[in-house]
Amino acid sequence: MSGVLGSDSGPVAETTKSADRFPAHGWACSTAFWAAQIRELAVDHRVIAYDQRGHGRSPASLACTADALADDLEAVLKETLAPGEKAVIAGHSMGGMTVMAAAARPGFREHAAAVLLCSTGASRLVAESTVIPIRAGRLRTWLTARVLGSRAPLGPVTPVARAILKYATMGRGSAPHMVEACARIVHACPRKVRHAWSQVLDLLDLDHGVRQLTVPTAVLVGSADRMTPLVHTRSLAAALPQLLGVTELPGLGHMTPVEAPELVTAKIRELVTTSPKATKNTQVKEGA
Repeated sequence: MSGVLGSDSGPVAETTKSADRFPAHGWACSTAFWAAQIRELAVDHRVIAYDQRGHGRSPASLACTADALADDLEAVLKETLAPGEKAVIAGHSMGGMTVMAAAARPGFREHAAAVLLCSTGASRLVAESTVIPIRAGRLRTWLTARVLGSRAPLGPVTPVARAILKYATMGRGSAPHMVEACARIVHACPRKVRHAWSQVLDLLDLDHGVRQLTVPTAVLVGSADRMTPLVHTRSLAAALPQLLGVTELPGLGHMTPVEAPELVTAKIRELVTTSPKATKNTQVKEGA
């Protein structure tokens, strides 16, 4: 594996095999979130995965903005792909938001062959979240912002912690080992990093980025997603210039790459197969 340092001491990337898939993770996660996809895709593709700034092994930064995420994605694409080389880019949650933020960037357009947006949204993330089970409105938005933006340390992974994380981010039928894996990833995120990025997500508005995402794009979502519920998927589908289709996974929550690893991997493979410009490169971005 090789490490790549991104812009402003941003992301650290790991490369396996010969390149063409880029997975991007989301808020409070790390490249470990894409473990199943990396393991399967690396058999016959080069997979380039990187930790978002402040997450995993990437250093923290005072620059916590959507533009900073786009800068990092451009930097990783430039450092890991040859000029004109194409890759399929998969983004989960904040990873998908990173893709939207970078959609109009020359470096992104040079290298993106197709995109998979998993469990993500472009705007009104706090207002539309259903983590707090009350009627939509100012009170729910206020409570959701306080919960998701809490500065409190998460502490050790306990049965109570697992139950809370499962309720907020996963479907009822999620296997215990999947819940455990997600809990360990999320609890490993530094408290200050988690809080800083929660403030960015609270105010995020990337609707313009969706309209500028002109490469073929597929959207995937769990029907029981409380973090980025179906209303976001419908908005994305209506705005994407080259929508390939929407895959709704019944009963699954927000952590779709972990909850349905085979299905998500198959969707990424499908994009590589159907994208004539793609080589065997995949970039995976994660997020929550």
